[in-house]
Amino acid sequence: MRSFPYSLTDAPDLRSPTRYLLWLGGFQKATLAVGILLGTVWMASQAVMPFVLGRAIDDGVIAGDTGSLVGWAAVLLALMVVQAASDTATHRAGVSNWMQAAFRSVRLVGHKISRTGDALPAALSTGEVVSTAASDAFRLGEVYEVLTRLVGAAAAWLVVTVLIWQTSPVLGVVVLAGVPVCCGLLLFVVRPMQARQREQREASGAMTAVGADTVAGLRVLRGIGGEHIFVDRYRAKSAATRDSGIRVAHSLADLEASQVFIAGTFSVVFTWVGASLVLAGDITPGELVALYGFSIFLMTPIRAAADSVARSIRAHVGARKIIAVLSVDANVSASTAPVAAPPAGSVLVDERSGVVVAPGLVTAVVSREPAESTEAVTRLGRFEDAVLAEATVRWGGADLRHVRLEDIRSRIVVSEAAPQLFSGPLRRQLDPHGRHDDDAVLAALEAASALDILEGLDGGLDHEVTERGRGFSGGQRQRLVLARAYLTDAETLVLVEPTSAVDAHTEQRISARLAGARRREDRATVLVTASPLMLRTADRVLFLEDGRVTAQGSHQDLMRSNPAYRNVVIRSE
Repeated sequence: MRSFPYSLTDAPDLRSPTRYLLWLGGFQKATLAVGILLGTVWMASQAVMPFVLGRAIDDGVIAGDTGSLVGWAAVLLALMVVQAASDTATHRAGVSNWMQAAFRSVRLVGHKISRTGDALPAALSTGEVVSTAASDAFRLGEVYEVLTRLVGAAAAWLVVTVLIWQTSPVLGVVVLAGVPVCCGLLLFVVRPMQARQREQREASGAMTAVGADTVAGLRVLRGIGGEHIFVDRYRAKSAATRDSGIRVAHSLADLEASQVFIAGTFSVVFTWVGASLVLAGDITPGELVALYGFSIFLMTPIRAAADSVARSIRAHVGARKIIAVLSVDANVSASTAPVAAPPAGSVLVDERSGVVVAPGLVTAVVSREPAESTEAVTRLGRFEDAVLAEATVRWGGADLRHVRLEDIRSRIVVSEAAPQLFSGPLRRQLDPHGRHDDDAVLAALEAASALDILEGLDGGLDHEVTERGRGFSGGQRQRLVLARAYLTDAETLVLVEPTSAVDAHTEQRISARLAGARRREDRATVLVTASPLMLRTADRVLFLEDGRVTAQGSHQDLMRSNPAYRNVVIRSE
């Protein structure tokens, strides 16, 4: 039994599909070597059996030597036992190699998804990423499983060539040259199949993307009666995928037919030459029987080559898709010159906008264009280094770009406007790291005015949340995410439009409880909102115009003294 996940110490080689497959195979050299050795023993034991059978006929049956017949029969029986045992072991080793490569690729994709942030969905659709992890990684692993049989078949071909050479050099030359030629002829069928499989993979990814988008927006689509539009789109994509799959099936059928025809033709030629040698008296009856056995066995290397080529094509297509995912660069990377994080209670300053976040205060940020205030405060969480290259954010005396990401993520939490929940127990959704007891979780739910949600669930905190929290309304998801944000107990907590989906009465309760949940000397809270109910609870309000702070003060002061601010708030109200 092997434990997963395996450790990955090196960065993957993404220069080409072949280089990625070689890099991946480097982690399982031992099991690949064992699989190849077992595959060689398995194939070689099959290859030797016709030779042993021929000797049993010549030395035992025709010569009338019972002892020789029993001896060769015992050798034949031993070969059968070796073949059965090595076949089982080869299959086990092959599947192990398959799963190791597949799970390593899945793990790489999973790490990329979790660490790349918004850069990955901006570059690739959700359906494409899902297809890569769920399908391409396992297709890629097949090439390591078939490798054990391919190398074994090649070794057996050499063994058969040597044995046949001892009987007839002419037949030895036929086998030595004929098998590679037959394998080479299959390339004329393989090339169009490669293009068709790539086309089918692209169509499958597009279909999955449309399906994922439809499911994600199903509630909205039903609300506006637009399901049929996306259903028609999915039907069209599905039909295209089906048609491309049929074309791939045509290529696979051509490959199967070609390998049967080519291998059969070779077998006929080989048998004809062998029969001619018998008629000429150059070989014995036992050797003729062995040649018939060899002619049947020699179809195995040709079939193994065809199967390996087909799987290799699928592996290269899958590797190319995995490389596309792994090549997406994250918006944030580790600094080459890291600096120590500032002490607790340090002030955060966004120099471009002039937003200053001081500990012990609830600071609200308001602007005529909501995107401006959102952009200003999300810079405080360092989600895009490219943005910070143009707008410096200082945390204490340190440039935020050079502070370790682990320190930033543990001390500065940004809760975005679009709440996200995952499948699993509600308790894990609210407290992913399991740091709090039930009393603390309930207190956070109370502060977020979300206890009524809990009361409506049969399992309470053990309730199984469906994917993306679809069992909750938008307002319920927003309150649960707010409770989760409170439970982080972050040194600096940025809440972007935390009450945009709730009614006025609920918003009033949330605003009234915010101070109790967050107002501490070493805790800073930032609100991005234009709601008067939330602004009244803020200790300080920053008003942005054209991305810069132009006024600050209490909500009441700004309402009296700043007409532009008053217009924004009244419009929001």
